[in-house]
Amino acid sequence: MITFKPVTEASIDALMAIENACHTHPWALNTMQSCLAGRYFNLAAFKAEQMVGFYIGEKAGPDFTLMDICVAPQFQGQGIAKQLLNAFISYGEQHSAENLFLEVRETNTRAIALYEQAGFTEMSVRKNYYPSDDPAKNGYEDAILMGMTLLFG
Repeated sequence: MITFKPVTEASIDALMAIENACHTHPWALNTMQSCLAGRYFNLAAFKAEQMVGFYIGEKAGPDFTLMDICVAPQFQGQGIAKQLLNAFISYGEQHSAENLFLEVRETNTRAIALYEQAGFTEMSVRKNYYPSDDPAKNGYEDAILMGMTLLFG
């Protein structure tokens, strides 16, 4: 059974272990620590007492952005990312967000499919947005900007 609770400074090491396992160019510890308060919000998924995934969101006026979402590799394919994404969307609805946004690597087809199933649509492409180790990409990869408008009333 998966349970959810906010990320705290006490659980930052577990979060960083997942971040480092999931990304070729992970966020730095100080960047992640700066995203635990202020305009940022988050949620972590736990199996028993083990953190297995998380998301980091940011509030910018009436718009919320999914900054990072990760599920530990050994727990991928179990619907945890979908649960975390749905929690992000629900948080936006509960806090009267007008729009939700995210960026995703153009090669991350699994994530793109997940976002599309949740109702996000492609809005634009950000050229050379992500660093890449792929020699064919000249050190950078495009990001797809996706968005969702939330309707109220």
